[in-house]
Amino acid sequence: MEKVSGNLNGKSSQSVFVVSVAIAIVLASVLLGTYYVALRPAGSEYATIYLLDSHQRGTDYPEFLVADVNSTFSVYVVVENHMGYTLNGTQVQVKAVNSNSVNLEFPLDVNATQTFEGTVDEGKTWESIATVTLNQPGNYLVGFELWLPDGATGERAFSGEVCVLNIEVATGTP
Repeated sequence: MEKVSGNLNGKSSQSVFVVSVAIAIVLASVLLGTYYVALRPAGSEYATIYLLDSHQRGTDYPEFLVADVNSTFSVYVVVENHMGYTLNGTQVQVKAVNSNSVNLEFPLDVNATQTFEGTVDEGKTWESIATVTLNQPGNYLVGFELWLPDGATGERAFSGEVCVLNIEVATGTP
């Protein structure tokens, strides 16, 4: 009789252990789920800008031009809106500066060579083709800056989003 009760007690302690582990797993899952739902950060709203090459891919960006020979290039400028509302008056400013300039902070402190304006619905994209001509030899930084309307004032403000192409322009005559 002693052998039988010893076996029963062994099985009983294993059962208690299995039940305890199962309860601990369920409790940990509930706490983790509650933490995730209650304390997860809210999705941040953003708008972004990116460039696509002339074939609408992100691979063959211009890097080298020859003045007065092939000194023009085109890229697709795409703006995505994830702000939670429609962006009326979105603007892309295209600016070119000699990359040897001492102050290369954004937004660039030069006049835009081109400006594109449009409306971007929530969750949608807006696309324009920017054609840039650089005829003077040198190394250039071409910036595509995203300016968004301020909800309170309606005036445009630099979003902090910018795409940059570094272009070398060589002389066309030997």
